Amino acid sequence: MSPSIATNTAVDRDGLIEFVTPRHKALLITRRRDGSPQASPVTCGVDAQGRIVVSTYPERAKARNAARDEQVSVVVLSDDFDGPWAQVDGTAEVLSGEDAVEPLVEYFRVIAGEHPDWEEYRQAMRRQGKALLRITPRTWGPVATGGFPADRTP
Repeated sequence: MSPSIATNTAVDRDGLIEFVTPRHKALLITRRRDGSPQASPVTCGVDAQGRIVVSTYPERAKARNAARDEQVSVVVLSDDFDGPWAQVDGTAEVLSGEDAVEPLVEYFRVIAGEHPDWEEYRQAMRRQGKALLRITPRTWGPVATGGFPADRTP
C-alpha cells in the first residue's frame, strides 16, 4: 500500500463555501474569559449568505463565549477521519429568541432538507429556547489532508 501524501489546496471564498456546504461535522473554537480556547464538536451548515451556522442554546459555553468575543474558528471535518478538512476563522453573532426562529428553519434545511411540519418545528425551537450562531468567514487555511510530507515518504 502506497503512503498517503499530505495535501494543502488553497481555495478562494467560493471554493471554501463549496467545500464546507456538504460537510456538517466541525469543531467550533471560542475563547473563555481567560483567553484559553474552548472547543465544541458541532453540526454545521452554510446559509444562503455563505455564513457557517450552528444550532445551540444561549447558556452553552460556545454561545456565551461567542457573545462576549466574536472572534471564533471552525475546523470543518469530512465524515471520513482521514478526509480533507479546513480551518475557518471568522466573526460570530448569536441569535436567540424570536430572532433565531427563521434562521433555525434555514439551518435545518441546509442540514437535513424539508421538515414535514414547519410550524411544529418553529414552536419546538421557541419552546426549547434554541439559539443560532452565524459565523462570517474572514480568513481560512487551505483545504488539507493528512499524511506524509511529500519529501519524506517512506
